[in-house]
Amino acid sequence: MEEGHVVVDHVEEICVLVGVVTQKVSDETANDYLDELEFLAHTAGAITVKRFLQKLPMQNPKTFVGTGKLEEIKEYIKKEKIEMVIFDDELSPSQLRNIERELECKILDRNILILDIFASRARTSHAKTQVELAQLQYMLPRLTRMWTHLERQKGGIGLRGPGESQIESDRRVIQMRISLMKEKLQEIDKQMSIQRGNRGQLVRVALVGYTNVGKSTIMNMISKSEVFAENKLFATLDTTVRKVVIENLPFLLTDTVGFIRKLPHQLIESFKSTLDEVREADLLIHVLDISHPNFEDQFKVVNETLAEIDNSEKPTIVVFNKIDAFNHIQKDEDDLSPTLRENISLEELKKTWMSKMNNKDCVFISAENKENIEEFKTVVYEKVKEIFKIRYPYHHFLY
Repeated sequence: MEEGHVVVDHVEEICVLVGVVTQKVSDETANDYLDELEFLAHTAGAITVKRFLQKLPMQNPKTFVGTGKLEEIKEYIKKEKIEMVIFDDELSPSQLRNIERELECKILDRNILILDIFASRARTSHAKTQVELAQLQYMLPRLTRMWTHLERQKGGIGLRGPGESQIESDRRVIQMRISLMKEKLQEIDKQMSIQRGNRGQLVRVALVGYTNVGKSTIMNMISKSEVFAENKLFATLDTTVRKVVIENLPFLLTDTVGFIRKLPHQLIESFKSTLDEVREADLLIHVLDISHPNFEDQFKVVNETLAEIDNSEKPTIVVFNKIDAFNHIQKDEDDLSPTLRENISLEELKKTWMSKMNNKDCVFISAENKENIEEFKTVVYEKVKEIFKIRYPYHHFLY
């Protein structure tokens, strides 16, 4: 954002990001994590002005980073009047308390940032209930930080009793609320299960993939529906199901919430019912953003999360989306320089290992620019037809 060129109608929070490079995380991976964290912060409405990255054998169990780095962060945020620091991992309750005491500003970790985005994106009663449950489960062990101000007051001994009883009171209220949310979710899950049963025996296809790869755009393009889509993480939170017909073949297409690295376990647990759509799908369309430099890692993250949800091997089509944003420059015939990712043509790309990723059917498209969409529809049609033939062997009108 350039000063004097952009006028905003709301005050955007300014933040700095903090990450660590450990034995298990390389410099490149740690920077990629921070890129994603910055995108998360942007999605939540914050502007990142600086990053702090430290090499450590492992995270500091007391303050996440070392004392010297924490002091450096403290000096910077005081000088620049920064009011929010976001850490690229889940902070334990004790880490949160120690860091807050030292930095004296708003401290967020990756989990609470994701939960905050989910809360702002939830539209239906189902999604709102799931997000609230995840937030309450996250909040419960961190209640004591709300009462640390009592320690700094004179005469703290006299106030300690009411403070402690207030914490216990809050804990009971939250535990009751968690029980209520779980009961409410069970009821909603029953209703949704009945709805899924009432859809008949149509073949079910689910769009899956990392967040912001273009699943909703594909959904809009193939089903001619209006599903909210924008260039932010978690633009779609609620599951959307549409009936789609390609040629003479009807099937149900589901758009699911995007996956992400380090997804809070509270969300995986509370979103199990949303992911039932994935479990019950007959065919998965795994969408990848080919223009993203680390799409292979994203592919792996989604597959690992899918394995947690459902161990069964499902027919899968891998869709490389956003080919319009992929920098495929044709080389001159006399150019003897090695063929790199930056100068490979799309036709050459189709002959690489990517065209048979994990031995799946692959197709290269741009949903935004409607490139190669007919080929995509044909691949989907053939896969759905195969499933339909097995389910209804006597419906010869398809053959």
